[in-house]
Amino acid sequence: MTAPASQTASNQFNERATELRQLLTRAAHAYYVLDAPEMEDAVYDRLYRELLDLEAAHPELVIADSPTQRVGGTPSEGFTSVAHRIPLFSLDNAFSAEELRSWYARLLKVLDREPAADAPPPALPMVGELKIDGNALALSYENGLLVRGTTRGDGEQGEEITANVRTIASIPLRLQIDPPPAWVEVRGEALIPDRTFAAINADRAARDEPLFANPRNACAGTLRQLDPRVVASRRLDFFAYTLHLPNDWEGSRPTSQWECLSWLKTAGFRVNPNASLLPDLAAVESFFNAWDSRRHDLDYATDGVVVKLDDLRLQDSAGFTQKAPRWAIALKYPAEEAPSRLLRLTCQVGRTGVITPVAEFEPVALAGTSVSRATLHNADRLTELDLHSGDTIVVRKAGEIIPEVLRVLPELRPEGAQPLDLPHQCPSCESELVRESGEAATRCVNSSCPAILRGALRHWVSKGALDVEGMGGKLIEQLVERGLVRSISDLYRLDVALLSSLERMGEKSAENLVTAMETSRAQPWARQLYALGIHHVGEVNAKALAAAFPDVDTLAQTAVDHPEAISELHGIGLEITQSLQQWFSTGANQTLVQQLREVGLSLAASEQERLDLASRTSMSGALSGQTVVITGTLPSMSRSQAKDLIEAAGGKVSGSVSKKTSFVLAGEEAGSKLEKANKLGIKVIDEAGLSTLIASDEI
Repeated sequence: MTAPASQTASNQFNERATELRQLLTRAAHAYYVLDAPEMEDAVYDRLYRELLDLEAAHPELVIADSPTQRVGGTPSEGFTSVAHRIPLFSLDNAFSAEELRSWYARLLKVLDREPAADAPPPALPMVGELKIDGNALALSYENGLLVRGTTRGDGEQGEEITANVRTIASIPLRLQIDPPPAWVEVRGEALIPDRTFAAINADRAARDEPLFANPRNACAGTLRQLDPRVVASRRLDFFAYTLHLPNDWEGSRPTSQWECLSWLKTAGFRVNPNASLLPDLAAVESFFNAWDSRRHDLDYATDGVVVKLDDLRLQDSAGFTQKAPRWAIALKYPAEEAPSRLLRLTCQVGRTGVITPVAEFEPVALAGTSVSRATLHNADRLTELDLHSGDTIVVRKAGEIIPEVLRVLPELRPEGAQPLDLPHQCPSCESELVRESGEAATRCVNSSCPAILRGALRHWVSKGALDVEGMGGKLIEQLVERGLVRSISDLYRLDVALLSSLERMGEKSAENLVTAMETSRAQPWARQLYALGIHHVGEVNAKALAAAFPDVDTLAQTAVDHPEAISELHGIGLEITQSLQQWFSTGANQTLVQQLREVGLSLAASEQERLDLASRTSMSGALSGQTVVITGTLPSMSRSQAKDLIEAAGGKVSGSVSKKTSFVLAGEEAGSKLEKANKLGIKVIDEAGLSTLIASDEI
């Protein structure tokens, strides 16, 4: 029986669409990844148009990895924060050959491969890769298909920008692996090549739009564009460098970083061609030195090389610190330096009264940005530099980010130039400045100083403290300048009528702000304590103190009369104890505490907080002295929640498995940590097992 004409036509359309997709995908890979075009642009454009028309006429032919789906759709309303399947750790930095050797010595120690006395260190093969100055991306594939692209974020969570990632032609929409693993996680660097950056800025200049400062900033801003069509127009590129595969995949599994790079190339990714397999540390140093000059010939920015232990099993054995892998390090080139002429010395007043000298100089270009100011830290740094008016100074970007004055060129000093020092009076309130014995900082100790007040207010309403939405820096400036707020407590006396009279404050905004201030009164005691801005008391320390002292009176009395009781707390040292003692002994701060109570702040743990604390305390010994490693996805709680539960029960959470690990808490899709635990014979439990352990107080 013959197939109906309509079905025959449908099959023909489907076959042609499949053929076109294959041709276009292969051509794009050759052009963007291999740098070896195999099709004329005009031919590519004609075939692309044919596929586009075919899919428009027959929408059922459109599939997610079609070349036509790289760009399209409506602009996003915003980005969603999502958890990474596998965290994106940052790298520790080394800035010299000596620091590189120190890292290698630490690596050998953790791997139990330290050389005998006077023996040379054993050689471990490593991979050297150029450190691309771009923006890290995490790519997730399921059954070979790109399903998610995210920014690095804080390493644990990032922003989902899948629509934007799909516009990057060097990122495959479907892996060229058949059959593909159930899932694949790829890490790499998005970038804008220099020639593309120049073209973008030339186009913006022609349209009288502000120019981008440098390619990295342009790339970061582009990735966060809400309209994927804008992203596509800026022609981003991508280099892949890290691969994660499921443990149960039966395909050809890489056993080294070098094989991972090869796997990524086979799968269709663009891998930086300048990576090299290096047999020992001497080869690493040669690789680093060779690229110090050659890097300037590249069409993209690189500020160093990344050195990785090649053997993946040794990587797993080396593990991680709390923030970085022990098996890799970024070896940075010296920061770019430039001379400039000092124009003036100014001072900033921080929220704790610390006076920070700032050098203002003629603008210079450093690492792609224009720089005209740099902090000088304190009076000791001023003395060390021997800074004079009109000096010629050498400026650099420390770590490629923060401008700093490196040195002075005294041979170019103008005749009669006067030495510069910190003023004796506060630049904000003209009070006498104080520098206590043994401290590097010079401070204004006038609690009524407008600069200190502005800083204290900004801190009080910040996200980690009372988290008052709508109370921005410009509004705080107005309130202080007009004398409407002379203390933190005055914030709670503001009403809608007064706020509505201020610049850029409508009645609705004023109502929202008053509501936000009212809501902030109910913030937990730990946040209130952190918001007070006591020197050295950060968010973590504030939580520890709030757990030990249920209200401000108990804390104040202990700090003043029995400070040794505070020093005995885990994680609270002498420096914090002395700071608390000094703060609560100061009359102005005692007045502030009283004022805050008068406007409705409890400065104490709520009944629920106390019940929660009592509950945690009752089981605080269950995991006392135990070291736990968490891996995989837990069924009913996040890793962060599991960590809080373990720590509340007296346990410690580590990022890597070792012989000292007490047990491993494993969820779904647990990775190499589970494998290592099994090899070492370490106990493995699930979420239900953890609950049982804590409840039974047995391990």
